[in-house]
Amino acid sequence: ISKWQELRRKRLRSPTMLRRDKSGTAQNVEIGDGDRNQMKKTTAKYEYVLFDLDGTLIDSNGVWKEIDRLIFEKNNVSLSNTELNAAAAMNYSDFLGFLRSYGIAYTLDELKSELDGYAVIKYSSEIKLKSGVKEYLDKLKKAGKRIFLATASPEKLYAPVLKNNGVYGYFDGFVTTEEAGAEKDCPDIYLLAAKKSGAEPHNCAVFEDILSGIKSAKSVGMFTVGVYDSCSADEADSIKNAADMYIMDFKELL
Repeated sequence: ISKWQELRRKRLRSPTMLRRDKSGTAQNVEIGDGDRNQMKKTTAKYEYVLFDLDGTLIDSNGVWKEIDRLIFEKNNVSLSNTELNAAAAMNYSDFLGFLRSYGIAYTLDELKSELDGYAVIKYSSEIKLKSGVKEYLDKLKKAGKRIFLATASPEKLYAPVLKNNGVYGYFDGFVTTEEAGAEKDCPDIYLLAAKKSGAEPHNCAVFEDILSGIKSAKSVGMFTVGVYDSCSADEADSIKNAADMYIMDFKELL
């Protein structure tokens, strides 16, 4: 797992939904009104809705690349876009080595402290919700749904970004991978959120932008909705195949 806990890969795709032809081959097709209406009806069945944060509700993944850039600029080093993309996927140990290759010396604690400082500033003031998110959360709340956050981001990041965007109050509870004791390749975080909400797993819908999260939630009987994000676009087809539903934009569910 990278130092940022969530996948942050970059590759844009066109807004489409996946269908299969008679041979079983996956095909990308435009979403029609009939598809949207069916999607709305299907998601409305679930009384408990669990959301990932980064890449699902908020457009944050590009920010981490910007933070990497700030670290290098502070030390008078300019990197190409390719080098920044490579740095973004590194774990802490590899990133420390990468910094040292440019003559930049940090201890692990110093690096984490500086990165966290930049992140808190950006989550508190700069990162925005994805298209249609606030409207969809409002729709769920008015329908009496129970809404939970299941995220790899700590409270010092998820709380300010949700408050700054005016949606913190929509949530009935929050669960982190740290609290659950496992990353999202295990279903623990989703099971803990269900337990906190008083729900059975089969009564929960989970919105995620990464394949490991979709697979984990589905493995315990939860309904899964894949959410497009440019940073995980290279595994979009796999997410579409694994998830019960896939959306490009939350406006499809309004």
